[in-house]
Amino acid sequence: MTQTLRFDSLLVHGGLEAGPAGATSVPIVQSSSFAYETAEGLEDVFRGRAVGSVYTRIGNPTTEALEKRLALLEGGGTAIATASGMAAITTAVLTILRSGDEILSSSSLFGGTFSLFRDTLSNYGITATFVDPLDLDGFRNAINERTRLLFVETIGNPKLDVPDVPALARIAHEAGLPIMVDSTVSTPYLATGAALEADILAYSTSKYINGTGTTIGGVIVDRGVFDWNSPKFPHFEQFHKKYRAFAFTARARKLVHKDVGACAAPFNSYLLTEGVQTLALRMERHCSSAVALARFLKDHPKVAWVSYPGLEDSPHHEIATKLYGGRYGGLLAFGTGDKASAFKVINGLKLAKNLANIGDAKTLVIHPASTICADYNGEEKALMGVTEDLIRVSVGIEDSLDIIDDFKQALDGI
Repeated sequence: MTQTLRFDSLLVHGGLEAGPAGATSVPIVQSSSFAYETAEGLEDVFRGRAVGSVYTRIGNPTTEALEKRLALLEGGGTAIATASGMAAITTAVLTILRSGDEILSSSSLFGGTFSLFRDTLSNYGITATFVDPLDLDGFRNAINERTRLLFVETIGNPKLDVPDVPALARIAHEAGLPIMVDSTVSTPYLATGAALEADILAYSTSKYINGTGTTIGGVIVDRGVFDWNSPKFPHFEQFHKKYRAFAFTARARKLVHKDVGACAAPFNSYLLTEGVQTLALRMERHCSSAVALARFLKDHPKVAWVSYPGLEDSPHHEIATKLYGGRYGGLLAFGTGDKASAFKVINGLKLAKNLANIGDAKTLVIHPASTICADYNGEEKALMGVTEDLIRVSVGIEDSLDIIDDFKQALDGI
C-alpha cells in the first residue's frame, strides 16, 4: 500500500508494519543479537537464503523500518542507516572507491566532509579533486581515468550555493560514473533523489529528519539505477551478478558496513522514525521563516550581506526555484563585516542557540570560521565560502516574528 501513497503520507506510514498488540509506532527491538531454533535456520540467513536478523551491527528490525521509510521518501530503492551522517558518506565512498581512485567533489562542502576527502581518505590512497559546484565545464574537464565518483551537496553548507544536480548527474553518467548527493540541507521534502537524478544519496538524519536535536544518525539511499557492470568497477562484479541493480547496497552491507561497524542503534532508529513523521510540517515552517528572516536581514543597516537562495536577487534563486519548487530550505548565512561584530551578534542573541548543529526545532547559530572550519587555512575556507564575518543560521520553527525580534535586538546592540 505504501508505494501508492503521496509524500506526506509516506512520512507517517511508509514501511510501517503492524507491531505487537496492534502498536502503531515502530517497536524498539533493543537486542544485540537474534536466536534461531535450528542451526540450519541461522545458516540460511547468513547465506542469504532466508530473510532475518542475526546481529544488530548488520541489521535490526527497528532500523530496517527506518530504512524502508527513507528509501520510499527518496522515490524508491534501498537504504542503509548508519551511526551518523559522516558514517554514511564514509561507508558509501569506501564501497565505491579503492586505493588509487579519485573523487570529483564540489568545493562547497560541510567541513567534516572536506576533511574526510582531503585528509583521512588520502592516507589510504583515495584522493579528491575539488571543483566549484556551479562550474559544469569544470566538472566535465576534471574527470580523468582515475575518477570513480562525483559528489555534491544539494545546497552548500554553509555557502548556500545551489548546483544544478541533474546537469551534474548527466555529466557523470556520460562518463560512466555514479553521482552521490548529500541532501542533508534540502531533505527529500524539497526534492527526492529521483527528481535530482542522483544514483546514491547520503545525509545526516541527525538534522531535519530527526528535527529535535536528540540523536545522531545517517543514511545511504541506493536508488538502484546505476549500472555497476563496468570495467571501472571490477570489484562489483560478483555483487552485480547476484544482486543486479542493487549491487551497491549488497557490497556496502556485506563488506564495508558490516566490517566498519558504524551501525545505527535501535533506539536512535526509533527516535528518527518518530521524528521523520513531521518532516513536511517542520520543513514548511523552516522554509517560510527562513525567507522572512533573510528579507529582514537583507534590509538591516548593520548586515553587510545575506546568502539565501530564497531571496529574489540571489544568484542561486533561479536554479533553486527550478529544482526545489519554490522552497529554499531552513539554512541561511549572513555577514556583519568582521569577526568581532559577528561575535557580538551571536553573544547578543537570546532565543537562538549557539551550537554546532542544524535542522533543530530551535533556531541555531554558529560562527563557522572559528569552530567547525577552524582547522582550515584561508584558501580552504574561501573554497567553502567561509568568511570571518559569516554567521550560519539554522532557522527553527518558533514564531517567525520572535525569531526576527531576536536578531533585531542582537544587531541593534552592535
